[in-house]
Amino acid sequence: MPDMPSFPSTRLRRTRSTPWSRNLVRENRLSPHDLIWPLFITSGTGVEEPVASLPGVSRWSVDNIVERAREAVALDIPCVALFPNTPPDKRSDDGAEALNPDNLMCTAIRAIKGALGDDIGVLTDVALDPYTSHGQDGLINDKGYVLNDATSDVLTAQALIQTEAGADIIAPSDMMDGRIGRIRDALESGGHHNVQIMAYSAKYASAFYGPFRDAVGSGGLLKGDKKSYQMDPANADEAMREIAMDIAEGADSVMVKPGLPYLDIVRAAADSFNIPVFAYQVSGEYAMIEAAAAAGAGDRDTLILETLMAFKRAGCSGVLTYHAAHAARLLNG
Repeated sequence: MPDMPSFPSTRLRRTRSTPWSRNLVRENRLSPHDLIWPLFITSGTGVEEPVASLPGVSRWSVDNIVERAREAVALDIPCVALFPNTPPDKRSDDGAEALNPDNLMCTAIRAIKGALGDDIGVLTDVALDPYTSHGQDGLINDKGYVLNDATSDVLTAQALIQTEAGADIIAPSDMMDGRIGRIRDALESGGHHNVQIMAYSAKYASAFYGPFRDAVGSGGLLKGDKKSYQMDPANADEAMREIAMDIAEGADSVMVKPGLPYLDIVRAAADSFNIPVFAYQVSGEYAMIEAAAAAGAGDRDTLILETLMAFKRAGCSGVLTYHAAHAARLLNG
């Protein structure tokens, strides 16, 4: 590393001395256009179900999901991400409800796109955990082991059904090997050339997902863990290999999940690959910020914006965050 040039020690301090100067030399900027808002869908009409482990977050019936999408447009948030809370009587070992063209996910996609068209992007989760009775992201054998290839068959069909309902971005969150290539081939063969794939390429077997599993109703159902297909939190080089494979198979963007504990992975991905990199500020991260603010450990608004700026500084093109609407209001002034 070359020697740093010598200069008066007060120079940096001078550029920080006033708001206009700080704005002038700011290296990274955060706007509502950097945010994707995850939303949870539930059955019924006129329904709002608060999620106890995610204070301030609710499950919404389809009619109310459309209103949340309208809110996103008004706040300049470019995209919403959808996750269904499938009723228990529609869950099964094979996750067959994932392939129902009239399931909660597809119904919500059609409703949002019918109301708002291209004014909002719709990102859809492709995985089986919201539909399985055992809470795993894929099909399992009699020993509980998740079957990669059989699961990929179902995920490909699921992606096509969501695309036909109007999804703009398919986001496989399952971490099966080879599924990005299979989904891309199916989309191209079906004439869906402009549908994007955002691959959950570096999704870790994390302890930060608990409230999310509560929100989609899979937490109490999960048998075993997901360590055989999600990444080991100790590994970083492996994340680069996973990302490289998904890019080679046709991903348009990649995701690191969770977010803040894995900013080193975000930075490495942004430096290594010429492709948009996103991070998911997951439910456990959201809940910790809310708990810290409630305990008086920090100002809520400042905590939210500082953590989101950390993602931008690390190299993210955008962030999936449950704080999206509140952050957009703050940023819009």
